[in-house]
Amino acid sequence: MSILRPEVDRPGDDRAEKEPRAGARPRRGSGAGTRPRGERRTDGQTPAGTRARTRTRPGAGPRTGARPGAGAREGERAGPGVPEAARAGLPARIVAFAGRTLRGEWEGIVVDPLRRLRRRGPAALSLAFVACGGVIFFHAIAQRPAGATAVRILGGVQGDLPLWLALLRTPVSLYVPALDLPVWAGITQLFLAFALAELALGRARTLAVAYAATLAGTLTVRVLIAMGPDRWGVGLPPETAQVLDTGPSAAVVGLFTYLSVVRRAPIVFTLTGGSMVVESLAKPNLAGREHLIAVGAALVLGLLHGQGGRLRRLLPGVRASAQVRGSA
Repeated sequence: MSILRPEVDRPGDDRAEKEPRAGARPRRGSGAGTRPRGERRTDGQTPAGTRARTRTRPGAGPRTGARPGAGAREGERAGPGVPEAARAGLPARIVAFAGRTLRGEWEGIVVDPLRRLRRRGPAALSLAFVACGGVIFFHAIAQRPAGATAVRILGGVQGDLPLWLALLRTPVSLYVPALDLPVWAGITQLFLAFALAELALGRARTLAVAYAATLAGTLTVRVLIAMGPDRWGVGLPPETAQVLDTGPSAAVVGLFTYLSVVRRAPIVFTLTGGSMVVESLAKPNLAGREHLIAVGAALVLGLLHGQGGRLRRLLPGVRASAQVRGSA
């Protein structure tokens, strides 16, 4: 008699050891002859009617708790520093990111406006044609002494003019070309800026952004002249007030900046703003200051784009808090 398994015959043992009938599925945990889960046989045989727990796949051994190579991968993750494979793929990821950014900017700033131009026709560029035609017209008139005087009276803006007169001449000064810049090179930039902005933003918003950028430069220059050249290094000397401040360059810079912010184009924004910074550092004159101011104004307007609903929701709360403070 064995200690591990007593040789005691119990009723029903012979029935439990018999083979199940064909087509019948054995029930688990039922019947007197079933063996409790977890109990092993000492004779190395698998009881009839039970399934082997070891599952095998074709061409692979039995599954265990650990996968081959898992420890190596865990060691690479936990190890200090970046793996060599990741360092080797870093330039490729940078190139891929730059490619995706360029493709997105090309789609948003060039391809989408061209699709609208194809749908709407040349009439969609009416504002761009009017802007270029106005610059050419005023440039042709200014070639004669009488015409130059008329252009100066209609659109000539200077820092020493009364404020009301400067504000009255500012809209016309958009079409008066600067005397120290080549007009035909500026017309190309003017047409591209107004055409892309008109197709992407609409005529009303294009005019608003262009005028806001120009007006911001005109008004801020007065503040810089009043500050003087010795105030924080950003002021302008008093003789700058007699320099003629005309031309659409501030509007062009403002439109490109606004488009780059609204269309999420960091490369165009960097090229536009970076060139203005370089220009202002290389030639610190009135035009350089105005271009930087135009970039800043367009940047603020671009960040506020689409925030009208949020501002309208905030205004009632601000008014209510002001009323509460006034009553207290």
